[in-house]
Amino acid sequence: MAETIVARPKALQIGPVEGRGIGWNGMVCLIASEAMLFAFLLFSYYYLGAVGQRGWVPSSAPDLTLSLPDTLLLLASSVTAWWAEQGVRKERKGQALAGLAVTFAMGAVFTAVQVVEWGEKHFGPGSSSFGALYFVTTAFHMAHVVVGLAIIAALFGWTARGYFSHVRLIPVSNGVIYWHFVDAVWLAVFATYYLTPRLGFGT
Repeated sequence: MAETIVARPKALQIGPVEGRGIGWNGMVCLIASEAMLFAFLLFSYYYLGAVGQRGWVPSSAPDLTLSLPDTLLLLASSVTAWWAEQGVRKERKGQALAGLAVTFAMGAVFTAVQVVEWGEKHFGPGSSSFGALYFVTTAFHMAHVVVGLAIIAALFGWTARGYFSHVRLIPVSNGVIYWHFVDAVWLAVFATYYLTPRLGFGT
């Protein structure tokens, strides 16, 4: 008498636990490579400012009217992104969605203000080496912000559909750590282009 053997495959793995795995390692490598690009740009600024003639920076006191509140807004968005991640960890869907929505809104406002500030500059990317470095660095950062906004929007949609939980968390963790990276880089860019001239560097 023939016997029928029914194969019961094991349940699919949920994925890495505690936010670690191939995806996490890939994000760390991406952030490290992008950080080096920003490091080279900032090094160029400090090198040219140190060896350049007096008055290399167009203004000894960059206007902080827009840039300072914009910086504080972007830094605050890291808090809301972290809060959203905690919402996923604790399976509080409303908290996660609210945090992601507020983070996206803050990032969008930062982007809009940065564009307005570009238009108010009395120098352009072709006016001097300082102008070239300023616009290249801030535009490069802006590109990362736009990518970050796309990631936050995708996470919002997937969270709304219930794709994540306290064990299926690594995409959220990766997205949030990328957003933290974008914020940390802007802090370095802000300190370099807006604060060091006020301290006398390159003026």
